[in-house]
Amino acid sequence: MQSTYFYLALIVFALNIAPAFAPPTWTVLVLFKLNSNIPSLPLILIGAIFAGLGRYSLALLTSKLRNHISEKQNNNLAAVSEYLNRNKAKRLLGLVFFVISPLPSAQLFEAVGLMGLRLIPFTVAFFLGRIVSYSIYVTGISAIKEKGLSDIILNNLKSPIGIGLQLLLLAGIYLLTRVEWSTLQKPKNEFPRS
Repeated sequence: MQSTYFYLALIVFALNIAPAFAPPTWTVLVLFKLNSNIPSLPLILIGAIFAGLGRYSLALLTSKLRNHISEKQNNNLAAVSEYLNRNKAKRLLGLVFFVISPLPSAQLFEAVGLMGLRLIPFTVAFFLGRIVSYSIYVTGISAIKEKGLSDIILNNLKSPIGIGLQLLLLAGIYLLTRVEWSTLQKPKNEFPRS
């Protein structure tokens, strides 16, 4: 049983450190539930913990790319990071977005890593959101037949919409470095008083 836990943790971590195109973690958890004796609670906890560690590691690795991009792009990232760090309401909204976002989380963590934001709050928000979503998937597998699940996994990997969304989000991360955020944050000129 311990080796099953080890392989589950390793697979979940590997999927979540991938920058794009990895199958969703919930599919792996459901496959393990269908093909092993792992109780639901440890399955969900291992899934959420190692998904969080994988995404944290992905953001950390992505942050190292800042050393390989232009000074202008770094300045753009610093400006958006300063804006988000300065504005508590927007930062809180970002954390809530991490909890409930239907978007692939790899690109969200890559953006956080590039912006140099504090990773722990985003990782905790991600972990909490995954506890809820993985609980729903793992406890709801009685309605899914094994063949139906493999079709879902394959369709997810081959879906033109899914592939397009991944590519669009990767392009969005690139654009994040190109926007001159400092000019967007400047207060608009007020009309002179007469």
